[in-house]
Amino acid sequence: MKKRYAILGIALTATLALTGCSAGGSTTENTVGVSGEPVTGGTLNVLANADFSHLDPTMGFDGGVNNFYRLIYRTLTTQSTGEGAEGTEMVPDLATDLGTPNADATEWTFTLKDDIFFEDGTPITSADVKFGVERGFDPALSAGSPYARILLADTDGYQGPYISGDLSSIQTPDEKTIIFSLNKSYADFPSVVGQNSFVPFPVDGDVTVTSPDKQPIASGPYRVEKYERGSKLTLVRNEFWDAKTDDVRKAYPDSFVWTFGLDGSTIDERMIANQNTDKNAIAGSVQAASISRIQTDAIKARTIDGIQGCTTYMTMNTTKENMSNPLVRQAISYAIDKTSVQAGTGGTLLADVANTMLPPTVAGQADFNLYPSEGNAGDPEKAKELLAEAGLPNGFEFTLDIRNQPKMQAQAEAVQQSLAKAGITVKFNLIDTATYYEVIGTTSQQNDAAITGWCPDWSTGATFLPPLFDGRMIFDKGNSNVAQFNDAAVNSRIDEINAMTDVNEANAAWGALDEQILALAPDVPLLYEKTVMVVGSNIAGAYSHAGFSGGIDYVSVGLASVSK
Repeated sequence: MKKRYAILGIALTATLALTGCSAGGSTTENTVGVSGEPVTGGTLNVLANADFSHLDPTMGFDGGVNNFYRLIYRTLTTQSTGEGAEGTEMVPDLATDLGTPNADATEWTFTLKDDIFFEDGTPITSADVKFGVERGFDPALSAGSPYARILLADTDGYQGPYISGDLSSIQTPDEKTIIFSLNKSYADFPSVVGQNSFVPFPVDGDVTVTSPDKQPIASGPYRVEKYERGSKLTLVRNEFWDAKTDDVRKAYPDSFVWTFGLDGSTIDERMIANQNTDKNAIAGSVQAASISRIQTDAIKARTIDGIQGCTTYMTMNTTKENMSNPLVRQAISYAIDKTSVQAGTGGTLLADVANTMLPPTVAGQADFNLYPSEGNAGDPEKAKELLAEAGLPNGFEFTLDIRNQPKMQAQAEAVQQSLAKAGITVKFNLIDTATYYEVIGTTSQQNDAAITGWCPDWSTGATFLPPLFDGRMIFDKGNSNVAQFNDAAVNSRIDEINAMTDVNEANAAWGALDEQILALAPDVPLLYEKTVMVVGSNIAGAYSHAGFSGGIDYVSVGLASVSK
């Protein structure tokens, strides 16, 4: 997920030039290829297995949908474009700059640009931004980014504008000015207002609790023309978007068309074959089974790879029987064969084994392994010793939530098989990918454990460890602390690090806190996954963006040539 000032040390590669082509007739053509600037026009197709979680930005919070949101929505700030640190720098969007804090950074003031409009031509005002933020507090909508709920002052008991009315900690003295009052100092607040929960909606319109999830109200360069849930989504140009107000979104294609519900192997087959309109298509990372098929020079020339900058992990619900015992969680941490999980994901080309929660792309990451085993293949005998100490000499059984996709099921099966060697029986609860994060983020619907992942909102442990492990940040819905982990010493240390003013000291402290947390084993870090994507031969401007789980940045991609 998400938003950050800058990430240093991310090595991403977008490979080589592509040749533009068309079906005939005169063309507008870019001769540079994938790394060059696209032409304006045409339809860009996106092939996908699963639909987006939500079209309402207050509810979506995963890397894929965050990338999509930038095409139809704008926020006060947003990530820049480009590879590596350049792309993850935070820049102004609807706001004229990155905001002005008071002396202790507990109050932030932003000024809106001129000539910014919704898709119906209505000007976007500070009241609309305020209303958009307030919507995220509604109990029915609180599945998305948690930062407004965490940082804004006077939110105790507040349930959004439909139930509670006005939120006093957001002031709009005029149509261009918005002032946020925080409950503590927060120097990174310009990154927070780039979160999806800060998307404006017309306060004087007919926006209901549920309407934006069915028919979004665009403030970005595209609007939703047609949406068939689980099947197809079409974006066309928003005529009221003014490019002069937007330094980030290039809006090269005239339209985007997503096709959902495709089997992963079908997507790979189509991208490799590169036929007809698939020459104008992009997709997600290829499956492990397809890696051997993309090694020809012709396909390598239209292959993009990158580091996701995320951690895939198994989280254990510490409120459940057995999982509430640290000895049991430590036993599981020892028993899991991470190399098997890696193999199920596609091997070393698609993942590295993880032993820390913080990924290597986060400043201050510490290199440690509290649960070592030979070759990272698991230590079932050590696990049995800990289970016996916990009063479970014969093992036990638990239910694991997983997504119903082949890769995720392969990861789960590797976990299941390795834990069986320690006498632990794992049963699966398959959940549809489109609703997976919402389900496991609803505390009443969680089972004993889940395989999931986390990407930092910007490159600091402050956007990684607190959302996952701060016991005061457990919510009924939209809960990122899926382990429901609540340790007083960890909570206190989070506060101490957040109060540090020396960036290097804070970064080192987050790395040490990672080790402190994993000693209690609420989660098992499994992998740092990578992306390997094949694009159509008429695609230009494509690169892996670290801010969106290594996916292709939608706001920069387009076509190399367009038939007139």
